[in-house]
Amino acid sequence: MPMRTGNEPMTARSALRARFWLSVWGLIWAAAGTAAFALAGRPGWAAGCGVLWLVITVDLAVVLRHIRQGPHYQPGRDVPPYPPPESRP
Repeated sequence: MPMRTGNEPMTARSALRARFWLSVWGLIWAAAGTAAFALAGRPGWAAGCGVLWLVITVDLAVVLRHIRQGPHYQPGRDVPPYPPPESRP
């Protein structure tokens, strides 16, 4: 396990935008699947896609909330790095 260098807050990258676009893609497919299975007379599959649609919608709302919140508190330069882990014999 590598030692924390203390610069992670400055070098970290968020995957929220990728997660947003993957959620949008999944939302489109789940909605289309729900409609297609409902029209095909497959209520079980339509319900499954509907549940997936609901889960994706909640995830999309969480992602959008995190994007709108902006960066969170990160320790500054005055916070020392963590000590290295103790090695086991």
